[in-house]
Amino acid sequence: MKTAKDYLEAANAEVPRVSLVDAIARHAKGGAVFVDVRDSAAVAKTGTIAGAERVPRGFLEFAADDATQYHNPALKKDAEIYLVCGAGGQAALAGKTLREMGFANVHNVGGIGDWKTGGGPVED
Repeated sequence: MKTAKDYLEAANAEVPRVSLVDAIARHAKGGAVFVDVRDSAAVAKTGTIAGAERVPRGFLEFAADDATQYHNPALKKDAEIYLVCGAGGQAALAGKTLREMGFANVHNVGGIGDWKTGGGPVED
């Protein structure tokens, strides 16, 4: 029987965290897709990465699948995708899901608090 820790370890092994400095530099360069996988209440409370797509983890499979009516056009299989959540766990799990769906260039930024502390640009 698997535990939450087992799932998280597997996700972190497949989608390791990128350094905050690298993630912020990549954001500044433009062209990558940043995705906040927290629910709307969490995003409303703390804000999110400037320009980030807002796709709750529970809806990710639908938004990432171009065969559904809910597809988010920013989520293309060849896009460079950076995921953020509250602390990094949901982003890792979401990243593993995207990898399983055929997205090759997926990165875990970690938590929004770290992003803000590191000086990454935010929006409400």
